[in-house]
Amino acid sequence: MENNRIVILGAGESGAGAAALATKQGFEVFVSDAGVIKPEHKQLMDKYNILYEEGHHTMEMILSANEVIKSPGIPDSASVIQSILDAGIPVISEIEFASRYTHARKICITGSNGKTTTTSLIYYMMQQAGMNVGMAGNVGKSFALQVAEESYDYYVVELSSFQLEGMFRFKADIAILLNITPDHLDRYDYNFQKYVDAKMRILQNMTKEEYFIFCSDDEITIRELENIVLAARALPFSTEEKHSPGAYLENGFFNIDFNDHFSMPVGDLSLKGRHNIYNSMAAGVAGRVLEIRKDFIRTALSTFPGVEHRLERVLKIRDVEYINDSKATNVNSAWYALESMKTPVVWIAGGTDKGNDYSLLLDLVREKVCGLICLGKDNSKLIKSFGEIVPQYIEVQSMDDAVKAAYKMSKPGDTVLLSPACASFDLFNNYEDRGRQFKEYVREL
Repeated sequence: MENNRIVILGAGESGAGAAALATKQGFEVFVSDAGVIKPEHKQLMDKYNILYEEGHHTMEMILSANEVIKSPGIPDSASVIQSILDAGIPVISEIEFASRYTHARKICITGSNGKTTTTSLIYYMMQQAGMNVGMAGNVGKSFALQVAEESYDYYVVELSSFQLEGMFRFKADIAILLNITPDHLDRYDYNFQKYVDAKMRILQNMTKEEYFIFCSDDEITIRELENIVLAARALPFSTEEKHSPGAYLENGFFNIDFNDHFSMPVGDLSLKGRHNIYNSMAAGVAGRVLEIRKDFIRTALSTFPGVEHRLERVLKIRDVEYINDSKATNVNSAWYALESMKTPVVWIAGGTDKGNDYSLLLDLVREKVCGLICLGKDNSKLIKSFGEIVPQYIEVQSMDDAVKAAYKMSKPGDTVLLSPACASFDLFNNYEDRGRQFKEYVREL
């Protein structure tokens, strides 16, 4: 049977973009979303005259597909996916589908933490160098929509484990793996190895013509690499040992030994904190692989303004700094945020728990947190973990109440840090909504 009927499950950024591309490529397209479709995504589908439904799934229509593209948010365990797989219909991701229709070089970034920062930094660097580049994946406009409507020579693509699950023939030209720490365990049957396996899919189909940039200080990454035959050219980065080729620190300088030696003072990097040195290293190595001039790399690494919702300074009120780190949706991310704090912290945490193990944070919380504000529908696990080691804590159910409580709890010289360590879906639409509400209520103080 000719592969001409595509069904897309989920009409968010990814699904609506895939629908546009599939229509442009001549497929018969049907989009089904069990929830409510946002107006802007309906508008895009109307522009391409795409048939869609919302609020339910019509299985007869779905099972008539030759191929199904699913939203990354839908797990394979969902009954609708099981029915599709039982019918022998292939299920892929939007990234997999879109990659069939572009010859652009793809710089692909994954990891438990730092993906968006590193993706945005590489994109910024390539723009500074005047390259014709798009940014896609888990950030910005969908990859599929850009393939449909733009003509880029390069894409910088942020890839989540959810997206990687649905990718089979896709191949990165430059693959970057920043780190692997426990995250999304609720999606992976609380089996960490299943999550690790999804992350390692970034290496699939690579050959000696491609490059793999990775952190050699990350124990899980190194353990996994010992068990596979790596086809791509390996370019490690480390703050602990010297690698050549690759990136390393020496005498306060950040060095890269690839495509000629590159060096700049660590103090000149615009992004601060140990985790951001890693992000800057990964971006710098990618820049050398892409043969970007050294002065462009230096300028980008020293002037990059950072990413919204990632350790974003909001305001200073009564000598109290307010920092929005809403993008910290897992424990390791919150660890980096707390570790980088230099003053006593009033910590706003909580949300949808993804199988979190808070023991990693205990020492930092004891050392730095002077007050805890639990922002979630169910705060029992947070309170059980930290209730006895913080001087004071309070439970709230809205961002307005969280910011007001932080204002009362903080003293001059403190930092109020929103770094939730949890997903946002219990009280907010997403982490962006959570971060924007935080900034809005801080500005109203």
